[in-house]
Amino acid sequence: MSDEFKLSNKVEERTTISLSVYSVGRQKCSPGYEWGPGIRDHYLIHYISSGRGTYTYGGRTHSLQSGDLFLVRPDMEVSYKADGSDPWTYYWVGFAGTDAGAILEATDLSGKTNVLRGIRFGEEIKKKLRDISDAFGNTFESTVRMTGELYLLLSLMVSGASTAAPVVMDDAEHVRRAIDYIDSHYSYPISVEDIAAYVGVSRSTLFRQFRRCLSTSPKEYLDQYRIRRAAYLLRHTSLTVNSVSTSVGYDNGLYFSKVFKKAMGTSPSKYRAE
Repeated sequence: MSDEFKLSNKVEERTTISLSVYSVGRQKCSPGYEWGPGIRDHYLIHYISSGRGTYTYGGRTHSLQSGDLFLVRPDMEVSYKADGSDPWTYYWVGFAGTDAGAILEATDLSGKTNVLRGIRFGEEIKKKLRDISDAFGNTFESTVRMTGELYLLLSLMVSGASTAAPVVMDDAEHVRRAIDYIDSHYSYPISVEDIAAYVGVSRSTLFRQFRRCLSTSPKEYLDQYRIRRAAYLLRHTSLTVNSVSTSVGYDNGLYFSKVFKKAMGTSPSKYRAE
């Protein structure tokens, strides 16, 4: 009898802006189990507690084992596969928010580094991941507790970093203000220039700050935010596709359908029918 298992908890409502837990869990993979190629819309940390496997991104495949950690960044195409004879077991947490990118830049996962090998404080990381899982729930109280445990995990990784990476916290504050503006105004035909003007920086500066903190651009974030809201409206209301388009800030229904299909892989009407 196979002994593989997967324990996965996913948060239904993501209610905090600075840092939010999207999912948390543990999986003992079957031999050769593979995810991808694919992309995520958030950060995802995996800590390998036993076994072996491979992680592929940027055209390179990395062989990993117990005690190693790998990071999936938003919108980065990746795949990972358990070893055929010694499949890995890993713990993971998925998260996003305006603080996420800035904090990771202060760890050994700064820059383009997505793999850490033989972490000396691996058992502490595993415990923190368990603590996040223990705090799981879809109440506001649970959300706050999970976020607190996630901050503790990331602070552990910051304190354990081999080199101190300079982080400009003004970037995170500007991105946070931009997201606040998007949250309040996404249903209007706002532009990146409008967002930058509200924050008080140039469009190019805001672009660099978003790339640094969230690994995406302001335009991409705005479109993703609108598409997430549109997907919710399509599934939970009886609004027509054109009405949904208008409700999330797209004046042109055809353009909305094009953006939605690119993001979701299907048209708004087919998404509703699924």
